[in-house]
Amino acid sequence: MSKFSELWTQACACKDCDLWEHATQTVFGEGPVPSSLMLMGETPGDREDREGRPFVGPAGHLLDEALADASIDRSSIYLTNAVKHFKFVRGRNGKARLHKTPSRGEVAACRQWWERELELVQPTTLGLLGATAAQAVLGPAFRVSTQRGEPFELPSGIVAIATIHPSAVLRARDERAEVYAGFVRDLETIAAHVGTARRT
Repeated sequence: MSKFSELWTQACACKDCDLWEHATQTVFGEGPVPSSLMLMGETPGDREDREGRPFVGPAGHLLDEALADASIDRSSIYLTNAVKHFKFVRGRNGKARLHKTPSRGEVAACRQWWERELELVQPTTLGLLGATAAQAVLGPAFRVSTQRGEPFELPSGIVAIATIHPSAVLRARDERAEVYAGFVRDLETIAAHVGTARRT
């Protein structure tokens, strides 16, 4: 068994918070190992929870478009989430599962998994998609609204850069084109830093 398969197996057995009780399955990261670029979002959505893969729902499809526009090949990067189980509340009809932001305790419980992913993937650059992922890595005082696109060198030498989550583009209405363009620019900034930080 490879080190990655071993880590994935261990994560699938994790019960360090209560999210596993209602989620369909653990959604671990995927992509080449090692990889120079790793992107980390918040938590799996409904589609990801059902399929067991990150970024395959509506936000994932938008991310695919943005990556293409930023000249980033999705197959060359490692994709994961800060939290590995889907957190949701039931809609009014009792059937729809609506995303709910994970608590700090739930984010903290999953920290061990993305930290170990970093050790295996060994990226030079870590792109953080959304506030939950950014604050998980850069601390609770971090604000995506004012600090997006800024490079921060982690103790390991990895350069971390935050941007909005692709779901934020989907939520935008009249300004969607502008929000999307800003997201693509941030992805271009992230890509430009690949290879500039020393490997761990």
